[in-house]
Amino acid sequence: MREQFLWVEKYRPRKIEDCILPEELKATFQKFVDDGSIPNLLLSGSAGVGKTTVARAMLEQINADYIVINGSMNGNIDTLRNDIRNFAATVSFTGGRKYVILDEADYLNANSTQPALRNFMEEYSSNCGFILTCNFANRIIAPLHSRCSVVEFKINGKQKAALAKQFMSRVDGILGEESVEYDKKVVAELIMKHFPDWRRVLNELQRYGAAGRIDSGILAQIDNIDIRELVKMLKVKDFTAMRKWVAANSAMDVQIIFRRLYDTSSETMTPESVAELVLILAEYQYKAAFVVDQEINLTATLTKIMTDCEFK
Repeated sequence: MREQFLWVEKYRPRKIEDCILPEELKATFQKFVDDGSIPNLLLSGSAGVGKTTVARAMLEQINADYIVINGSMNGNIDTLRNDIRNFAATVSFTGGRKYVILDEADYLNANSTQPALRNFMEEYSSNCGFILTCNFANRIIAPLHSRCSVVEFKINGKQKAALAKQFMSRVDGILGEESVEYDKKVVAELIMKHFPDWRRVLNELQRYGAAGRIDSGILAQIDNIDIRELVKMLKVKDFTAMRKWVAANSAMDVQIIFRRLYDTSSETMTPESVAELVLILAEYQYKAAFVVDQEINLTATLTKIMTDCEFK
């Protein structure tokens, strides 16, 4: 099965105690499990931080019947009418409350599907609970906020090192189980690069470990981008060269490019343009979470920077 092949599924925590979370968050979810009752929840936070894993772990621990629906793929009204209604209207085989996990709920249409979901939550409240996950809580309408306990997956600076250490320990076990030899410094760098996107880290480790070894040779792949070349194109407003650069680096995570432009901006731009760059990056970084074609969105970002920012 494909699910068994993917490390993110094969090694997905099945209990809250095994999830890598800040202690206060873990205590909150463990209390729900211990009480055997989980309220309607809205779980928000960045991609790969563990929202769906937590939802599934809680429900499996209390032995609840549940279904998972991806809001970005199957989030139309017909899905609500058919899949959710058929599931929510029947009695649970285990005799308890049933649950619907609605992943990526921020992709649901705020003018039609989200209001319909609100009505379903009320209609089936005696028999079925709902757990919504999202990256951007502000895209969820207020009536859904009011019907859920909102939990934000936030990690402050003090918690970062401790959680990264826990994940490193988890990765040690996974790589050992998969018989992959590895350089701990390289794996640690990969973890810190994508922190706290645990899903991305495991996917990258599986990719790099396919040959049976992870060593310093992958660092060039992780860090293979020269932002200075791009900045020169933007400075002289060479749109054609910029488009070719984007095409050549299309496999690179756009968030890395955004971050490097931000980190080097004080060296490459006038002070006034640094402020403009921040606004541009914030706008297009948000759009990057929803667009179909990342290459086009990155080209649009760089075009905006090219026309609106002044370089030294």
